Amino acid sequence: MSKLVTIYGGSGFVGRYIARRMAKEGWRVRVAVRNPNEAMFVKPYGAVGQVEPVFCNIRDDASVLSVMHGADAVVNCVGVLDSIGKNTFEAVQAEGAERIARIAASQGVGTMVQISAIGADAQSESEYGRTKAAGEAGVLQHMPNALILRPSIIFGQEDGFFNRFAGMSRFGPVLPVVGADTKFQPVFVDDVAAAAVMGVTGKASGIYELGGPDVHTFRELMDQMLQIIRRRRLVLNIPFWAARVMVFGFKVGRVLSLGLVRGPVTADQVKNLAVDNVVEDGAQGFAALGITPTAMESILPDYLYRFRPSGQYDAIKESAKNLKT
Repeated sequence: MSKLVTIYGGSGFVGRYIARRMAKEGWRVRVAVRNPNEAMFVKPYGAVGQVEPVFCNIRDDASVLSVMHGADAVVNCVGVLDSIGKNTFEAVQAEGAERIARIAASQGVGTMVQISAIGADAQSESEYGRTKAAGEAGVLQHMPNALILRPSIIFGQEDGFFNRFAGMSRFGPVLPVVGADTKFQPVFVDDVAAAAVMGVTGKASGIYELGGPDVHTFRELMDQMLQIIRRRRLVLNIPFWAARVMVFGFKVGRVLSLGLVRGPVTADQVKNLAVDNVVEDGAQGFAALGITPTAMESILPDYLYRFRPSGQYDAIKESAKNLKT
């Protein structure tokens, strides 16, 4: 019988790419998510019955165990960018990761992959960074041979970074950003998935920091994006002190609206944006895994074209102009 991998958060941005690759490797894939009915799109990744979405709440031992029975490997892709209700940074990124590793060890699961992030640091000013580090520590405590991946900002068709700012660019001449001079090393989502497969199959273990071939400031990334979507906008840097004032206002609005109104950025995210998000010198990365990272320029136009003034017809209209001349 084919081997089985349980992917917690397997319908999310990164998880779905790992699920697809594992199906191509011939593994059975159990996609553990909060809303299985919204994850049915993963089923065609393999043959009939090869990829199955199942319900799981990683805050509960019994739930985590129920979807791990019989698994040869586990992958944890679950993470949050904001603490909402019971899904706090601590509950999801620290306790949740440790719970999966602890139960995996008790069940004799062979391998584990933990999707962490560059910036995971027990001394980080942001709760996001501290809980990512706590999650890593919890995983290594129970699964010392686990593969831990720390990607920089991840791009791809379903990303929440370039798609978000490209969408914002449609509503005015100014594109505001916090931390315009902060450096990033964007990494393609399928490259991260390829690295994860190596951990599932036992070909790699340890901690790896994953970044693409180029390092850019936030402002430079926005300029490249704007060039691709053919829009002229002023990239306006919001100073960190001003961002903190804005965040306080958003927090008050959130409380008064009983959580219905949320700001575009949180206090914790502002703290993260103040620190460069690049691979540390001397860290193991794609080279150690034998993977050549994909350049943004070869991927971004494939999914950002829809944000051009005329969308998919923009190139046709340009060609028509050339014919007139």
